[in-house]
Amino acid sequence: MSSLILDTCTRAAFHTMWVFSLFMLFSGHNAPGGGFVGGLIAGAALVLRYAGHGTDHVRRVLPVAPELLLGTGIVFAAGTGATAWLAGGQFLQSGIAKLHLAVLGEVKLPSVLVFDVGVYLVVVGLVLALLETLGRQDPQ
Repeated sequence: MSSLILDTCTRAAFHTMWVFSLFMLFSGHNAPGGGFVGGLIAGAALVLRYAGHGTDHVRRVLPVAPELLLGTGIVFAAGTGATAWLAGGQFLQSGIAKLHLAVLGEVKLPSVLVFDVGVYLVVVGLVLALLETLGRQDPQ
């Protein structure tokens, strides 16, 4: 049975939580936050949806297999370390790429951001896998 209060609060908070999780992800290499904290906030938004409507609703909101998120996140995180290693540096040594964009000017992309994106995807994938496991029904 659905709760009107939970549905209203979830509708009000869900998108705000996702935007805030992305803010934490992108600001994390210069300030508190990062991929782990951002992933936890996004996961909490998914838990709110799960509490109100169950697993099927969460699958409609985020129609991605948890295994895909986990695998992609691990590849990003490990690939960041391996790239620095292959370039002759230490494993997970940070580097900065500079892009010149017409509208924004010069944008600096640190390799830490790629690592944080990997961690973010792993955390969201783990929460999604957990919610699918909790929502799985026993065939008997």
